[in-house]
Amino acid sequence: MPTVFIFFGFRFMFYSNDHDPIHVHIVKDDCEAKYNVSPIEQVYNHGFKKQQIAIIESIIEENVEVITERWKAHFNEE
Repeated sequence: MPTVFIFFGFRFMFYSNDHDPIHVHIVKDDCEAKYNVSPIEQVYNHGFKKQQIAIIESIIEENVEVITERWKAHFNEE
């Protein structure tokens, strides 16, 4: 499970067997959410509160390029 980065205790990560479209999983405590990156779209949310979701979405918005670059490097995509 490659970690892309950790902000404010939120772990942004991929699963090694992940699939397109480019997306990121966010884990903290017993909560998990999944977001597609382009366009930014919540796929699911298991336990995060509204305020936490707002923080997660702003972090993704500010780091779309980083997430995309790390995805392509990890999955050997051009």
